[in-house]
Amino acid sequence: MLLNVVAVLIGLVVLVWSADRFVDSAAVLAKYLGMPALLIGILVMGFGTSAPEMVVSVLAATSGAPALALGNAYGSNITNIALILGLTALLSPIVVQSQVVRRELPVLLAVSCLALWQVSDGQLTRLEGVVLLLVLAGLMAASIWSAYRQPTPNDAYVEGVSEVLDDQPIMTRGRAVVGVLVGLTILVLSSRLLVWGAVGLAESFGVSELIIGLTIVAIGTSLPELVSSIMAVRKGEHDMALGNIIGSNIFNTLAVVGLAASIHPMQVAPELLSRDMAAMLGLTVLVFLMSFSLKRGQQGQISRLEGGLLLSGFVAYTGYLIATAS
Repeated sequence: MLLNVVAVLIGLVVLVWSADRFVDSAAVLAKYLGMPALLIGILVMGFGTSAPEMVVSVLAATSGAPALALGNAYGSNITNIALILGLTALLSPIVVQSQVVRRELPVLLAVSCLALWQVSDGQLTRLEGVVLLLVLAGLMAASIWSAYRQPTPNDAYVEGVSEVLDDQPIMTRGRAVVGVLVGLTILVLSSRLLVWGAVGLAESFGVSELIIGLTIVAIGTSLPELVSSIMAVRKGEHDMALGNIIGSNIFNTLAVVGLAASIHPMQVAPELLSRDMAAMLGLTVLVFLMSFSLKRGQQGQISRLEGGLLLSGFVAYTGYLIATAS
């Protein structure tokens, strides 16, 4: 069991590090290849924070551990809202721009409902995985078109893209290519190590792979979102903090699950639907309601009290998972 614990810890640390290196190098290489700056930014922001979940879930599905794959994806969504958004709001109340409520949050709600409907029959087929990927492609195309059509200084996407591109390291084309290849290789290897360790832990403790995916793996692969959200709030970029969580959850639901299911069809445990998907959807609705202002013309705000409520929900949910694990 000790070997499994070490494998999980090393796998998580190296996974997060290699994902960061891979995304940095990919962004620089995309610049050299002449990709539009806006497209690079959206891809980096979307793929960057969800790369750990994506690779882990794909490898888990192909390794015969579909419960771990789904637990990682949906567990990360729960962690993003309840733990990361709750902790971030506790540090500093999050002001919610009206366009976030009008555009991003309804999209997240719709995507979550689509995911719930897909797993309601107890399985995820390749066709359903492809549908998720097509929805993601459509949303990305719509975001790019909208940003090019009506770019404004206050647009969260435009500000976020500029910040992402400014933060990219300076490197030659050759170093960027090497960085992509090395980063991707280490990303895959560390994910394999993490999956092996997580499956071993599940067997050692006598719990399901789903529980391990929802807890240890989900929290570990959500570390990039935690860091980026706290840094955004410290800089006063409230839109970036909330947008980071919303974008990551959309990407997890569509890209992470979509890729895993399209590669390998998966059976869905009943408790995932009745317990975990219900928790994910409930938390999404709760954030949607928190983001509205009761006073006309004023911006919404996720207060410290509401952040504490989200964080308490995460503690209660995780405690219930541990107490009922078998």
